[in-house]
Amino acid sequence: MIGLRCIQELDTSGARAAATFEHEGARYLAVPQLARDVEGRPADMTAGDSDTQVLVYRWEGGRFVPHATLDAPGGEDAEFFRIGERAFLAVACLRSGSGPYDMRPGSIIFEVEGGRFLPFQRVPSFAAKQWKHVGIGARHFLALAQCVAGPGETPAPEDMSTLYEWNGRDFSVFQRIDSAWGYNWAGIEVDGHQLLAYADHVRPSRLLRWNGTSFEHFQDLDGNSGRAFCHFVTGGRHWLAFCNLLGDTLLYRWTDNRFVPHQVVSGPGGREFAWLDDIQALVVVNFLRGTREAPVTDLASVIYRLADDRLVPAVSFATRGGTDAAYFHRDGKRYLVVANSLSPDVRFRTPTRIYEIDPAAPGGDEKEKT
Repeated sequence: MIGLRCIQELDTSGARAAATFEHEGARYLAVPQLARDVEGRPADMTAGDSDTQVLVYRWEGGRFVPHATLDAPGGEDAEFFRIGERAFLAVACLRSGSGPYDMRPGSIIFEVEGGRFLPFQRVPSFAAKQWKHVGIGARHFLALAQCVAGPGETPAPEDMSTLYEWNGRDFSVFQRIDSAWGYNWAGIEVDGHQLLAYADHVRPSRLLRWNGTSFEHFQDLDGNSGRAFCHFVTGGRHWLAFCNLLGDTLLYRWTDNRFVPHQVVSGPGGREFAWLDDIQALVVVNFLRGTREAPVTDLASVIYRLADDRLVPAVSFATRGGTDAAYFHRDGKRYLVVANSLSPDVRFRTPTRIYEIDPAAPGGDEKEKT
């Protein structure tokens, strides 16, 4: 079993991601926020005020303290990466305003210099969901999952999920991905293949392969309403976890030059993952069940141990519209950040939680914050 102890709650609203990283010796946490509650308006997970900021915290004295706020409305994701000696934080912005919404607010890349986050480039975007940095040799790609198009609709090419490439000055369009409602990416290296996993809510989620000049179709994945991936390696074997919000969370294994279904891990609700590499465990963050009109957000998320090539539940913990998790080590201890975005009464203001992890605990569900 695995022990969890909540040591801190951060005052966040509609938190959609938890990006933690080290820069120049300091540990930071960036939390994009989708929306704030508007006083007097009824609860609605698609409403709220999205003229929000990304909250940046710094680890100090065994907890996170406020460090900066970044103007980036309707924040869905933050991705920290480096190119040579330079460091960047890319923020995906879904929308701005408080209704009607502007679904094309542009997504912002900040350059990190010391403890400062300086606007570097604003990229045109439509309902942006996630950035992912992928390095291949000396080349740097930045993938943006975006768009909102229903079944049978064909979005304009510029609204589809897009790969950008670093040209030495900034990021320019490299390749458009046939897509409708993009959500997520994952970079995978396996048996000489450079793969890029792409999750789409409407069209098949799939794996793309780098052929030396572009990313080409490699394999479709099962299910629809794709949300996220987690690739990990244990005992020389490659695994890929994949969640579908309206379907099952699945585990694939790499066999005969492809990923094949191996295990149904859990049912609907899955939104994100975190791999706890040193204790061989997978966090499955559950978002909601039901409908947008009547969502059930008070769900249990689960940490699974990998044992005998199966994911086995080790501990569950309460999430409220859980959207992301991030794992880090500091001062000989292990920590897990979990972003929550919707309270049981469907309000955006619900805390992001910081847990201390004890991999050798006797077991049981999470302990409350002290």
